[in-house]
Amino acid sequence: MMAHYWRKKRNVNAAEVLSWRGRGIRDGGTLTRLNTKVLRGILLADHRDFCKVWSKTSKSTILYENGKIYLENYLKCYSCVHSKPHALYDLPKRSKVDKFEDTLLCQSPLETTLASPSDHKSSQLFLTANNWLYRLSESTGQELERVFLSSKHTFRYLSWDVSQEIFYVKSVQNKGTSLSRQAGITQNTVMHLIIFQVFPLQIVGMMEVNKQVFGNGIIDVDLSQGVLAVSYSRKAMKLFSFEHIVQKYLVEKLTLGKPSSLLSGKTVGDVPFGIPVNIHITDCPPVLFEVSCSSNGVQIGGFPWHYIHTPPQKCHQGTHQFRSLKDGTMAINGIQNMSCYSLESDAIFFHPDDSGRIIHAGPRTINILKILGELNSGLPSKVVEDFSMAIHRNNISTSQVTVTSSGRTVKRRLQQLDDDPDQETFRTVIYEDELDLLAVVVTNGADGEGKAQVRLHDNQSGQLLKTVELLEPWDETYRHDLIFDKDTIAHIEQKNTNVCCHIYKLKTATKQDQR
Repeated sequence: MMAHYWRKKRNVNAAEVLSWRGRGIRDGGTLTRLNTKVLRGILLADHRDFCKVWSKTSKSTILYENGKIYLENYLKCYSCVHSKPHALYDLPKRSKVDKFEDTLLCQSPLETTLASPSDHKSSQLFLTANNWLYRLSESTGQELERVFLSSKHTFRYLSWDVSQEIFYVKSVQNKGTSLSRQAGITQNTVMHLIIFQVFPLQIVGMMEVNKQVFGNGIIDVDLSQGVLAVSYSRKAMKLFSFEHIVQKYLVEKLTLGKPSSLLSGKTVGDVPFGIPVNIHITDCPPVLFEVSCSSNGVQIGGFPWHYIHTPPQKCHQGTHQFRSLKDGTMAINGIQNMSCYSLESDAIFFHPDDSGRIIHAGPRTINILKILGELNSGLPSKVVEDFSMAIHRNNISTSQVTVTSSGRTVKRRLQQLDDDPDQETFRTVIYEDELDLLAVVVTNGADGEGKAQVRLHDNQSGQLLKTVELLEPWDETYRHDLIFDKDTIAHIEQKNTNVCCHIYKLKTATKQDQR
């Protein structure tokens, strides 16, 4: 009773909340979640609506991230914090040799004290075509750090392993030269990974992924949740402990800007030496988990831990199976099939709100599922529906009449696609974590022109709370990206050779709008 009273009545200060979060106590929540309850109420008020305030067209890719719009391959940056986007910085043009290839947003944890003041502010990590890693200020574009990676290997991809506070740089796959393939020379090395810690920026090491250790048919490698995931062309995936790999195979700790014996005393991160391979894997590490799966891979989550996959056999195409990670036991109701007749397949993934629920989205239905089960109970878990959102249509099949040369009439029934642009269709579902809302994009081209709206649903119940109409037409023949970020909605669409960005901001509706 005392604990209940304490939890309900006692005021909690910011330091306590940060301390709880640092120790992984979920009841502590986040400061942002506590503060944005007010914003959620403002956003959902009847007298407020999202209004289109800005549009921009470019010949190159446009990206939105963390309240910023990036154009001209990240050289131009606009801020969306105010009522209309405004230019934040404009970097000098870069040659093709040192253009930006990939980027990551880097934000430090609030509860950690860091040596450099710049480490506390958001920054952007950039990977260039000539293997430089830059860290630039997110607000000014000023260079904070740079590291040369390698003169031997070509690196192209940046990815986070957020839970471990590390990111990694991945090289292109080494397929060998055409001459070596004609000569029958087998290339053992598949790719290289360079792993960094952040806050502050530190090198963990570089490792080689090769066929001799991990086997033939490797098509991709990723790091997630402290696990090295290796995908194979034979439609299989193996998981290895990255912590075990570092503990067993690390031959020398590296420090950026310091000499290394692996470089004969040369400085780590300098041109032309870069970063040496200091994680030498000599034999295959223990396999934590192995599964056969289709090309869409495997996902792990829930409580107790389960994995979702589609077996590679043709008879399982279109289905998703839920199995216990502990022993592979199939959950009750563990085979989910949306039964879509559509060009785009349904999507299924663990809910990003860390609740352990699952989002299963198709063109007509979005199901929020959850796994019920107890640890060490000996009984299989059960997959049940938490709530569902559906589009209601009149299922009227059209018929086509054909007359043969002999005069015989043949009627052929045509089934309309579930994601046909001429009818109301779910296109995507987005979770806004700070407001605890689901934003569902719905399109309808029944009037001859594609129209789209963003429907805001409560994440806990699925209740429809607000609808936002997008003013620009939605043409399904082009690619569309929609971002919902607190008081901002960004719609980025590809139109032939142009890319268009439309920004909607939360405004107070005028008396004329309310009539």
